[in-house]
Amino acid sequence: MKFKKVIESGIIAGFALAITLSAAFGTNPSTKAANQKPETEFAEETKEENEVATIQKTENNLVAEAAEAIETAQESVETEGAAVTVQQTNVEAPVQMVNEEVSPWASKLMPNVEDYLNVRSEASDDSELVGKIHKGAVADIVERGDVWTKISSGSVEGYVKNEFCVTGIQAESLANEQGTTYATAVSGGVRVRAQASSEDGIEILDVMEEGGKLKVDKEAPQVEGWVAVKCNDKTGYVSQEFVNVELELGKAISVEEEKAAIAAAEAEKAKKAQEEQKKAAKTQKDAVAASYDDVTLLGALIQCEAGSEGYEGQLAVGAVVMNRYRAGYAGSISGVIYQRGQFSPASSGRLESVLSRGVSGSCLQAAQEAINGADNVGGAKNFKNAASGQAGIVIGNHVFF
Repeated sequence: MKFKKVIESGIIAGFALAITLSAAFGTNPSTKAANQKPETEFAEETKEENEVATIQKTENNLVAEAAEAIETAQESVETEGAAVTVQQTNVEAPVQMVNEEVSPWASKLMPNVEDYLNVRSEASDDSELVGKIHKGAVADIVERGDVWTKISSGSVEGYVKNEFCVTGIQAESLANEQGTTYATAVSGGVRVRAQASSEDGIEILDVMEEGGKLKVDKEAPQVEGWVAVKCNDKTGYVSQEFVNVELELGKAISVEEEKAAIAAAEAEKAKKAQEEQKKAAKTQKDAVAASYDDVTLLGALIQCEAGSEGYEGQLAVGAVVMNRYRAGYAGSISGVIYQRGQFSPASSGRLESVLSRGVSGSCLQAAQEAINGADNVGGAKNFKNAASGQAGIVIGNHVFF
């Protein structure tokens, strides 16, 4: 279209100039010559012929110039067309490259399962189990396959079945759904406000130290410049300027790590059970009338049996003696302690040795508290070394039953 307009402009300009010159020199020389006088006819005729020749030459020149202008315009348009084509090619290439770099999630994978997905050493159901990738965990894709994909996550590298996984945009969507987003303070003293406002008088729910993390409340109203967080069962707001907001996802766990985690969980469970048992076992009974010598003797036995234990362990030994006394093992505290075959320090001479050197303050205190009715062993009347495997309440190095 541009080329056509240039040609039309050149032709119009050329013919317009020709018409103008024709008007200036006269468009009909023969008519003009007929009107001249006879005596000047020859001279005028010669002049007119010269004028016609001049006009004809000028017209020829105009046509040649118009043709040249048209040719030049055509070349210019063709050159511009080529330039535009190159420019369009250069623009389209980067756009295509950007589209190819869709998302970092193109090289990541998430299990789309209710609990966990097995990770195997080879691309086979019969191969060794090397770990598990639980729901909400993410993995890097090492090598794609039609049925199995090799992944790397945490300390685990192995193969997972494609049918139980999602990648790309689906993985990103699942990550946002299952992952937990945290706001981490980049400096100390970040205030958590009850409302998304820095005005005076707004309630301060908490103050975050540097590196402190709070869970982002995705369901709370979002306010520009602020991040909604969970704080002490309430929704608070922190300035976006002072926190980093990141999505946290789990990682695969190896078989060895899983076994260690199970053992640690069982140990923690047993510890809590012992603590609960101790709390339930600890009671306060009626005090028993006792002399200074009774307190000293019981303190000496406690020192022999549990002198290196903590105070709870020392009190437990005293409680066993008093539970025996209350149960009628003997008519006195000393009778219980010296009862044949019951407490080895009483028959080995160790008890007398401690009495002669003096009893420690903590053991005397435990003896007095036990006499006053404190019982932290649930009425137990016996104890053994905890390594014996005997069932009961474990306190320090002993199990009481």
